[in-house]
Amino acid sequence: MTESNDAPHAEILREDVHDDDNRLTDEFVRSVSEAVEENDSTLAQELVNPLHNADIADLFELVDADERAPLASALGDLVSADVLAEMNEHVREDLIDVLDAGQIADLTEQLDTDDAVSIIEDLDEGEQQAVLAELDAEDRAAIESALTYEEETAGRIMQREFVAVPEHMMVGDLIDYLRKNDDLTTEFWEIYVVDPAFRPIGTCQLSWILRTPRDIAIADVMKREQTLIPVDMDQEEVALRFQKYNLISAAVVNDDGRLIGMITVDDILHIVEDEASEDVLLMSGAGDGDINEPIRDSYKARVRWLVTNLATALVASFVISIFGAAIEQMVALAILMPIVASIGGNAGTQTMAVSVRALAMNELTRSNTRRIIGREFRIALLNGVTIAVLVGLGTGLIFINPMLGGVIAAAMLINIVIAGFAGIFVPVMLDRLDQDPALASSVFVTMITDTMGFLAFLGLAVGSGMVSL
Repeated sequence: MTESNDAPHAEILREDVHDDDNRLTDEFVRSVSEAVEENDSTLAQELVNPLHNADIADLFELVDADERAPLASALGDLVSADVLAEMNEHVREDLIDVLDAGQIADLTEQLDTDDAVSIIEDLDEGEQQAVLAELDAEDRAAIESALTYEEETAGRIMQREFVAVPEHMMVGDLIDYLRKNDDLTTEFWEIYVVDPAFRPIGTCQLSWILRTPRDIAIADVMKREQTLIPVDMDQEEVALRFQKYNLISAAVVNDDGRLIGMITVDDILHIVEDEASEDVLLMSGAGDGDINEPIRDSYKARVRWLVTNLATALVASFVISIFGAAIEQMVALAILMPIVASIGGNAGTQTMAVSVRALAMNELTRSNTRRIIGREFRIALLNGVTIAVLVGLGTGLIFINPMLGGVIAAAMLINIVIAGFAGIFVPVMLDRLDQDPALASSVFVTMITDTMGFLAFLGLAVGSGMVSL
C-alpha cells in the first residue's frame, strides 16, 4: 500500500478517520466529499491515501450514489483492483458502469482469478465478452473456465494460482524452485504434492519446508492426509469442511481427481458471512437485504413475500370470521386473541431459528431428525405448561372468570406445542424438497401458529359453553 502522505490537511484529520468501532467517521467522509465537490483532487487523495483498501471500499459505500463516480475520478489510481474486490457488489456495479472494457480488464488482470471472476460475473453478457476480449489469452482462459461452473460452487470461488511439485523433489530443490521462478503466485501457505497425473497426494506447509534440511525428500515430510474439494461442491458445504477440519487452504479437484485450484480461508470467511446473512434474510423474505441494492430490486424481492403473507393472513382471518358471533358475545375473547397468536408466533420463531441453523451446520440430518423433533416437542411442552399457567391465572383473576382462564391456558399450551412442531417441520420439509430451509420459513410458521392459535382458543371457548356460534 502507498505510504501515508504528510500533507497538512491529511494530518489534521488523521486521528479522526476511524471511530471506536473502526468505522470511518462522519467528519472524515464529509471532508472527502467536500474536497470532491470543490474539485480538489489533491486534497481528496491526501485524505484517502493512508487508508487500507477495505476502508476505501467502505468510503464508496458511505457516500451517496451520485457521488461515487466523481469520487472515483478524483481518487484516480487509489481506486485499485484490490479496492474493487473489497467493494459491495452493488456499489461496484455503479463504478463499473462508468468504466470502459479496457479499464475493467486492466483492473481484473491485477487480481487473483477468484476475485476477478467475482467482478466479471456481475456484468451482463455483452459487457463480459467485451472485457474478456481485452484480457490476455491466459487470464481470459482461466476466467472463462471459472464462469462455466455454477454460481456458489467451489469452481467459482477457487484460485487457479497455486504451487504444485512432484513428490521426488528434494527440499533444497523446492526452495530453489520457489526462489527462482518469478511466475509463481506470491501468496500461498501450502505446497501441493502431485503424482504424474497431477492428482494431489499430499501437502507441505511452508514452515515445514523452512525447518527441514535440504537433502530430505518432499515425500518424507509431506502430509498425505488432506481434504480435497470437488469442483462442483456448494460453497456452503466447502465452508463447513473448512470449519470441521480447521483448514487454512484446500485443494480443488475435477471429476478425474486432478488438481485444478485451491481455496483459502480468507475466501471462506466471506462465504460464512454471506451464507449467515442470507439465511437470516430469507427467513424474513427480505431478499438480499443490502442497503446498497437498487430500490426496484429490493421492492420486487420483498413485495412477493408480503403478498404471500397477505394470503396466509387471510386464512387466519377466515378462522376468526367463523367465530364472529361468539366474539360478539364476549369482548374478552377479542382482547385475548392477540396474546395467543403472539406467544405462539414467538415460540415458533425460536424453534425455527434453531432448526435452520442446525440444518445449515449439518447438525440436523435424516439420521437424527426424529430425535431432534422429540427434543423440541419436550421443550415446547415445558414452555407451553409454564406460559399456560401464567396466562391462565392472570386471565382468571383479571376477568374474574376461572373458565376463561382455563380456556386460554389450554389454547396457549396447544398453540405453543404446535408452534414447536411447525418451527422444525417447515424448515426440514423445505430442506427435503431441496429448497433453502430459511426460505421465508417465518411466513409459513406464522400462518400455522396464528391459524391454530385462533382455532384452539375460539374453538375451546365455544366447546366449553361460554359462548355459542
